[in-house]
Amino acid sequence: MAAYISFQPSDYFSTLLYSYAASPNAITGAGFAPDAVSLKGISGTSGGNNWYIGNTVMGNTKTLRWNDNTGEVTTTDSILSFDSDGYTLGADATANCNSTGTNYVGYNWKAGTTSGISGGTITPSAYSFNTTAAQSVIAFTGTGASATVPHGLGAIPQFIIVKSLSNVSNWIVYHGNNTAAPETDYMVLNENYATGDNDTMWDDTVPTSSVFSLGNNSDVNGSTRTYIAYCFAPKQGYSKFDSFVGSGSTSCTPFIYLGFRPAFLLIKKSSSTGDWMLFDDKRLGYNPDQNSLNTNLSGAQGTTDYVDILSNGFRPTTTDALVNGSGVTYVYAAFAEIPL
Repeated sequence: MAAYISFQPSDYFSTLLYSYAASPNAITGAGFAPDAVSLKGISGTSGGNNWYIGNTVMGNTKTLRWNDNTGEVTTTDSILSFDSDGYTLGADATANCNSTGTNYVGYNWKAGTTSGISGGTITPSAYSFNTTAAQSVIAFTGTGASATVPHGLGAIPQFIIVKSLSNVSNWIVYHGNNTAAPETDYMVLNENYATGDNDTMWDDTVPTSSVFSLGNNSDVNGSTRTYIAYCFAPKQGYSKFDSFVGSGSTSCTPFIYLGFRPAFLLIKKSSSTGDWMLFDDKRLGYNPDQNSLNTNLSGAQGTTDYVDILSNGFRPTTTDALVNGSGVTYVYAAFAEIPL
């Protein structure tokens, strides 16, 4: 019997394209009330500006940037409110989400449950989670010693991103299919680094269906420092977090089966240095030219052909080492537009 899912991916993730408008600029069409957003200028006057990262757990006046290591910043003129079908933007003096003459992309995730989480040696200060889509946003204060944090997914997370709010600190990534022992390793979302090995990140401990583990590294668990964590578990027909090996050939490129058409696709060369490559199904909307963004860079979108987004997965279309080097290992995170 064919597998199926009982919910629509578009109820939990969506991509929006929008342009500058005078404040208040109401952006609608998300399809739900978003709890986590990532906004980026892609072309126009400020197309090369920083990422804007916000969520309902931090609050609408707080922002981070994927492409650097700065802590949380208060920006009262950026997201004025999270709404039932999107968000309302202010004048945005920092030019990260609503600057004159600029076109933007917005990535939106729904969580929504704000009570009932339990477990772990650290009690979150605030959170929003969703067990249907297996995604959550967790705020907590570090201890400076080995600890566990509840994630609320009801499944084992395969993709976790942790960032300090109170201090200059890298965005630290756990990917469950990065290496044979991913709990010993980490990646950095705001840099092009290869996979690193450090037992002070994830305490060399595999996440469980209720908690993820932290060592005493200040990037993830410094004493009295505050943090935000984004946690995701794979969900058939909605999300997948896995790896593939490049062929280095355009005549025999790898096909990566997802079981859905991806709406959001993040690829990173893990075995050596290389930018994080981000694609979606909206900015161009057709193959083979899928415009790219980079989480570790502030630049406007590129126009080089890298991948084909297909009805049931994706395929690199180039020999570029960023997505298809010979024998090179890549990890990816994908969220669905349409299930197969």
